[in-house]
Amino acid sequence: MIYLELYWEFFKIGLFAIGGGLATLPFLYTLAETHGHWITSSDIADMIAISESTPGPIGINMATFAGYQAAGPLGGLVATLGEITPSLIIIIFIARFLGQFDKNPYVKDGLYGLRAAVVGLITYAGLKLFGTTLLVNGSIRIKETILYLVLVFLVLRLKKIHPLYWILLGAILGIVLHLPS
Repeated sequence: MIYLELYWEFFKIGLFAIGGGLATLPFLYTLAETHGHWITSSDIADMIAISESTPGPIGINMATFAGYQAAGPLGGLVATLGEITPSLIIIIFIARFLGQFDKNPYVKDGLYGLRAAVVGLITYAGLKLFGTTLLVNGSIRIKETILYLVLVFLVLRLKKIHPLYWILLGAILGIVLHLPS
């Protein structure tokens, strides 16, 4: 029964998470509220860190992680299949018909509206993640978090540095800042 439930929940996430893996975050937070025994809000922050530092799409990595947490390796596989099924169906449909409609003003307007919705979803998820990130091991780390966030933002605005370096530096800083004194 849990496998069917995992498949269905991640099928819905995959179906409505237009905009990529980060757009799945609001759905994952809702999942954490309704199925807290599967994942928690804190798990989501960890899943993002893991997904951003491992190969593969973030949404699929998060589905695999959550499914594994809920029901072991088979749960990870089932959640992943649930996550990707809608994309497979939709992309096959789009590949078949989009060429016929790409000049249609309704299609263009619809895609423009979808972009705005995706930005809203990602912004919501970013703000929720920011709140979760401030709380580390039961204590609030506002100064360190904001300092690193501003550093990454400003340097990225001035010079493009590969995200891998920021991920590695973030992990190193996390370890250094939390060493027992």
